[in-house]
Amino acid sequence: MFLPSKRSLAVLAVPLVSLSAVPAAATAVPRTAAVQEAVQEAVQEATHAAVHAAAPSRATLVDVRAAHHPGLDRVVFEFRGPLPARRSARYVPRLIADGSALTVPVAGDAILELFFGGATGHDDQARPTYGPTRETFALPGVIQVVNAGDFEADLTFGIGLSRKASYRVYTLTRPNRVVVDIKTPYRTVPVRTYFLDSRAYSAGRRPYTAAVSRPVVPPATARGALQRLFAGPTQAEYAKGLRFVASGATGVRSVVIRDRVAHVRLTGSLRSGGSAFTVADEITPTLKRLPGIRWVKIYDSHGRTERPKGHSDSIPESLEP
Repeated sequence: MFLPSKRSLAVLAVPLVSLSAVPAAATAVPRTAAVQEAVQEAVQEATHAAVHAAAPSRATLVDVRAAHHPGLDRVVFEFRGPLPARRSARYVPRLIADGSALTVPVAGDAILELFFGGATGHDDQARPTYGPTRETFALPGVIQVVNAGDFEADLTFGIGLSRKASYRVYTLTRPNRVVVDIKTPYRTVPVRTYFLDSRAYSAGRRPYTAAVSRPVVPPATARGALQRLFAGPTQAEYAKGLRFVASGATGVRSVVIRDRVAHVRLTGSLRSGGSAFTVADEITPTLKRLPGIRWVKIYDSHGRTERPKGHSDSIPESLEP
C-alpha cells in the first residue's frame, strides 16, 4: 500500500484544524475547496509513486567485451539496471536478423547465438548504448560479435567462432553481467594478416598495407588467415587507420593450394570501382607469408581469373582499375 507523503498529510491537517476554530458560514466554501484540492494532490502523488514503483526497469546493454583466459575465451555483456529477464544460447547454422529474416554475415566456422529478453541496446535517439554493432577480436576462438536484433525489448547477438566448442553462460552482479565462457581446446599458430593503411594510402606513402597478428587453427592456416582478414580490423586497429577493402567480395568459397600456388575463389560481386587498391592487395601478401605459397590466383564467384594456368599471380578482370 502506498501512503501520501508527510507534506501531503500536513496539507490535509491544517484545513481541518482551522474549520473547528472559525464559524462555518464564513469558511465552508473556501475551506471545502482547499480540502478537496489537498486530497486530490495527495492521491495524485500516491498514484504517481505507485506507478513508478510497479513499472519494472529495463536492462540496458552498455558494453560488450571479450578476452582470452587459460583454456577459454570469455565474452561479457554488461547491463545497466537489472539483468535481462530471459537469456538463452545455442549454435545456429546462420544468424538471422530479427524482423527482416535476412542472413547477417558473421566470420567464423561456427555461430553461437545469444538472446536477451527484457533488454534493450539503444537510447531514445536509437543510438547503440554499448558501442559498435559489429566488433572483431583477435582471440583463439572468438572472431566477431555481431548484433542481429534490438526490437521491443529483445536483443540478439551472434558470436563467430573459429571452431565449435563447449560453452557456459552465467551471470555476475555489481555490475550486472551475462558472461559466456567458450572453451578453446586446440592449438593455434600466429599468422600475419594485411589490411589497408588508410593514412599511408592518403599520404601516398608505400607500402599501403600494414600487417597484424592473428591466431589460426592449423593445418588450414590459409583458410584461417583469410577468415580473419574478412572479419576486418579490431577497434584498436581501426583507430590507427587500418581498414578492410572488400571490393564487393562477401567471403571465401574455397582455398586450394597446388604446387605452391594458392587458388582462392571469392563470393560476391567483385569490382574495383576504379581504385588501384583492391581486396587482392590484402589477400596476396597475407597468403604469401604462409609456408608453401609463392603465387596467388584470385577467382571471382564464377571461377574466372585472368591467368588461370602457370606459376604467376592472377586476379579477375573485375578487379582491374
